[in-house]
Amino acid sequence: MNDTIKKAMSDGVVFVELEFTDIFGVLKSIEIPIENLAVAADKGIWFDGSSIRGFARTKESDMYLKPELDTYAVLPGDDDSRKTARFMCEVYTPDGNLFSGDPRAVLKKIIAEARDMGYLFNVGPEVEFYLFKKTENGGFTTPEFDTGSYFDSSAKDIGSDIRKEIMQALKVFGIDSERAHHEVGVGQHEVGFRYGDALSTADNVVILKKIIKSIAHKRGLIASFMPKPIYGKAGNGMHVHCSLFGTDGTPAFYDAEDPNRLSPLAKNFIAGLLANIKGMCALTNPTVNSYKRLVSGYEAPVYICWGSKNRSSLVRIPHFAKERESSIRAELRCPDPSASPYLLFAAILKAGLDGIKNRMELAPEMEDSVYEKTDSELKAMGIDILPQTLEEAVLLFRKSDLMRDLLGEDLTTKYANTKELESQEFKSAVTDWEIDRYLDKC
Repeated sequence: MNDTIKKAMSDGVVFVELEFTDIFGVLKSIEIPIENLAVAADKGIWFDGSSIRGFARTKESDMYLKPELDTYAVLPGDDDSRKTARFMCEVYTPDGNLFSGDPRAVLKKIIAEARDMGYLFNVGPEVEFYLFKKTENGGFTTPEFDTGSYFDSSAKDIGSDIRKEIMQALKVFGIDSERAHHEVGVGQHEVGFRYGDALSTADNVVILKKIIKSIAHKRGLIASFMPKPIYGKAGNGMHVHCSLFGTDGTPAFYDAEDPNRLSPLAKNFIAGLLANIKGMCALTNPTVNSYKRLVSGYEAPVYICWGSKNRSSLVRIPHFAKERESSIRAELRCPDPSASPYLLFAAILKAGLDGIKNRMELAPEMEDSVYEKTDSELKAMGIDILPQTLEEAVLLFRKSDLMRDLLGEDLTTKYANTKELESQEFKSAVTDWEIDRYLDKC
């Protein structure tokens, strides 16, 4: 019997949650008794893939979950009679092959491609979210106890207690959260991860969102990762810090002679990101609401340029990171937490490797803020902007040969079709803004 299974039994685990995500990053699970764990690890547990969004057609519905035993963790909260552990799972087809439409499998495939080129890919996401309180009429509001703003520390801010509870809960899963703090918006918070390999970090983002929602619910609150939940207020982003290392652990992004300490390889990687970002946006910013955050003319990361001295650029080189070889990295600032972390990290790596393979030349650094620039000024400077709607993003995604190569024809089509339908449904929806604006004025 495997050592992990033995440990689960010695820990008194009674039930096991086998977890995976659909193609949009939504967490799914199947519960089994601990007695069935060995069978699950050996042969897998059957489930109907046709009922999972984007997974399979009815005639291809038979699929199997196999737990990744090194993702074992006991879930907090249950008493001994229902003590539950969880595992992230791989999804297999009946013929014993990894299901190519599983987002986790997509990320593993591009990680293997990077390893074959001699590189390891590390990421560090910054996950932002809001805490809301339900109102009697079924709406929501920011909690009255939250009076804070960016990095504020307040005796009235119970959000500090919640952040500490989140960080403590993460330790149960072996996840090191380096920091957590109040963000700009009232009721808005951020939790950052320790830099780590992309696959484990993607698993951890999924776990983090589950933990935050669970802790908020326990306190009678709603945790929202919606990119732009409140008009006129700060949106929720998920900036991703990323870099490559050699398979021996040597930092591949560092060059002591460069002003920004960026190696030629790092510049190729960043150039690949900038060249491919418009075709990636359906993955990095996958909802209609994502584009309420990415609005040109505001302090949003929509300008396709890079720099180290301003936060208006799409890719930023953190100044503090220049002091250590292993800390040199690129920060992609457009993603939001509605994205599947597996597909997000996979797209970033694919684009960066494309830049390396084709030795793409990085444009000059944009040292000044571009927030105040007009469209004509941006055009003269050669600075493009990100798609401004999901509809535009999906169109560019369909045209991207790189994204099709990453996801495969079938997954690309399923993803694009679903997102296109979402965009069409929004176009025909009647919003509260329209009612307020036009109902008694037309």
